[in-house]
Amino acid sequence: MVYEVEQKFRVPNVVELTAKLAALGVKLGPAVEQIDRYFNHPGRDFAATDEALRLRTVGTVNRITYKGPRHENAVKTRREMELPLADGNEALLGFAELLQALGFSAVREVRKWRRSAAWTWQGAAVEIALDEVDGLGNYVELEQTAGADEVARAQRQIETLAAELGLNQPESRGYLELLLASSSAV
Repeated sequence: MVYEVEQKFRVPNVVELTAKLAALGVKLGPAVEQIDRYFNHPGRDFAATDEALRLRTVGTVNRITYKGPRHENAVKTRREMELPLADGNEALLGFAELLQALGFSAVREVRKWRRSAAWTWQGAAVEIALDEVDGLGNYVELEQTAGADEVARAQRQIETLAAELGLNQPESRGYLELLLASSSAV
């Protein structure tokens, strides 16, 4: 079983953070648009069970991702399954239609521009993603994937990298949760 181990932080000063990353030797790639379309299960409320089902599009590449409930840790840890779908808008729309025919309901779209880097920290691969999220602003995510026996190590590594970057106020909610909370506050 593969787990996603990540921490997310609001970034008030993108220039300052990118300078800190560059000083460590991290080279962020160019910004790519990611569009995430979230769905709710017909028989259980994913908001209540802390699960997520999304269709992600990057350019013409489509993927479906299931995220299981979070484990109670300082660093967000959850089971993640991601599978490729056929490329192109027609395939994406067809799969979204299939989900809706099965009773899944569309929840919301999350649109962001992501600059990312695969980097090694304390001997392990870390994905660093700097996101500009429509309606929310700038965030950085520090993420590793880990097997069940590697989760504690990955959590410690993410925490020490965050400290090295001066990131000390993690945001435990996902972008979907943040957008839904901001739209209900209006």
